[in-house]
Amino acid sequence: MRVPAARLRDVAKRFGRVVALDGVRFDLAQGEVHGLLGENGAGKTTLARVMAGLVSAEGGSMKIGGRAVAFGNAAASRSSGVSMVHQHFSLVPRFTGFENVALFNRDAWSRRGGATAGYRERVEARARELGLDVGLDAPCREMSVGEQQRVEILKALMGETRVLLLDEPTAVLAPQEVEGLFAVLRGLVRSGTGIVLVAHKLDEVLAVADRVTVLRKGKRVLTTDATATSARRLAEAMVGSAFRPDRLADKMYSDFGKMSSGRHDPVVQSGVEASRVVASLTDVTVSSRNLARLRGVSLEVRRGEVVGIAGVEGNGQRELAAVLAGALRPDSGTVNLPDVVGWIPQDRTEEGLVGRFSLAENVAFALHDDPACRTGPWLDWRAIEHRTAALLDEMDVRAEGPRQPAVELSGGNRQKLLAGREFLRSGDLLVAESPTRGLDVKASQAVRSRLARTAGADTLGRPGKPPPGIVLISPDLDEILELADRIAVMVRGRLVPLPPQRRSAAAIGEIMLGTGGTGP
Repeated sequence: MRVPAARLRDVAKRFGRVVALDGVRFDLAQGEVHGLLGENGAGKTTLARVMAGLVSAEGGSMKIGGRAVAFGNAAASRSSGVSMVHQHFSLVPRFTGFENVALFNRDAWSRRGGATAGYRERVEARARELGLDVGLDAPCREMSVGEQQRVEILKALMGETRVLLLDEPTAVLAPQEVEGLFAVLRGLVRSGTGIVLVAHKLDEVLAVADRVTVLRKGKRVLTTDATATSARRLAEAMVGSAFRPDRLADKMYSDFGKMSSGRHDPVVQSGVEASRVVASLTDVTVSSRNLARLRGVSLEVRRGEVVGIAGVEGNGQRELAAVLAGALRPDSGTVNLPDVVGWIPQDRTEEGLVGRFSLAENVAFALHDDPACRTGPWLDWRAIEHRTAALLDEMDVRAEGPRQPAVELSGGNRQKLLAGREFLRSGDLLVAESPTRGLDVKASQAVRSRLARTAGADTLGRPGKPPPGIVLISPDLDEILELADRIAVMVRGRLVPLPPQRRSAAAIGEIMLGTGGTGP
């Protein structure tokens, strides 16, 4: 009998009054992909961080490859062959991709402080072997989130890896990239590596995992072979007996989230102002490091409609979102934006929230001009905390209260807080960039429903206000097809409209790959 790649027994961990792990037992076999599921805040990332030595548990034991490893010792976990690709990346922004890979691997350095002879060639060879398209010479701060993720994966796999921990690895990947990642994982398990896949997309877990474990409120509630379960059963295990799916959620679980008929009619739902243009770009160009990121992009956004933007990461989506949000000035072209723009950026940690600020202080960014939240020139913090508490309840953010620091929330709960804040802020335009990244199936559908309701002006904090226009930028084609009234695809910096008669994932995929009539 082979020694398990990892074996955890009775692991316990608290963060203040929050019980993150409550006597969890977990086994990872050599050469298997073990899916780890649960609602936001269920303890998935905490368990992975315990295995990586980044969190010190308060009880229990852990063995890696049959050897006992102390909790809270990252060096010991790493030397035992444990590597982790984090949901929030641990890259040095000003370093290049190669420098970040080398920084993490001690055998990359010579005694003189430079990279050892041939190490660059080893990195390039490993990237080719894994099928990872990595820009080794670009500073990471200039990369898209998807590009940064590929650097993280390469960084983790340069050394000998017995246990690979992946925290939401597909959250910002297009479907073609997801399949490429899964091909990498299958190759790794054939070599004996054990992989823990922390994820929310049930169809992806079932497609690649050998076994699945579900955590709920810090406890293990289910471990089963992937072939012996279903998305519906996993969803029910995640949310417990209180789960009562509505028609929309029932379709989502039974079809593994593949919904394509739920888009609304903006003219019917938006009233007389439905045709009003609230934002426009004309022949906009953006360059970075002598590369064209946006090439002659023109776009009109009308009140009450959802414009969906699909595309493989790195084709100009980030620059388009930043221009629409007013955060990036283009090199040329004309930009007309409303005075107030809501923006859900894809990087909630660096661009969305201030970690050391309280939840109320983060929400105040959307409320500081609201007369109901001011007393003369001063902010009325009691009113802001009251509005924040309502927002936490509305968005189902698992938190102690408005005064809790944002950094203490799980990644998914931060995303829900950020999305809710920007729903409050959105005036005439809302730019939603990967808005359901890192959310469980229940929370993802809640945010999608909120986006649809926002386009109809039926949302928290907007009674009687006209709806904004919404630009939804997402690698999730099902999300785009479900919500968007019009769809375009970003390809090498150009915005290619999708003809209404070709509205399908297959047609979008053809354009994303450059085979669907994209032009030069």
